[in-house]
Amino acid sequence: MTKNELIEKVAKKVGLTKKAAFEAVNAVFGNIKEGLAKGDKIVISGFGTFKVRSRATRTGRNPQTGSSIKIAGHKLPGFTAGKTLKRLIK
Repeated sequence: MTKNELIEKVAKKVGLTKKAAFEAVNAVFGNIKEGLAKGDKIVISGFGTFKVRSRATRTGRNPQTGSSIKIAGHKLPGFTAGKTLKRLIK
């Protein structure tokens, strides 16, 4: 499902115009992005949890030369599905 398809489904289900549904969907995703940028954990009951995960600095190998290289640590977004969503998928 694409974002546009999601917007159409929200508009039909809730009885909004496509413009209003577009703004609502963008507001939800925007708030999730802002929260993650601040390092917050976003919990949506019955769906899942969004949080920032940290990767530690580690040693890797250059495949061409075989020499060791340092791979810098970094942060990335993560999602863990909630129990309800997991049961629904099974």
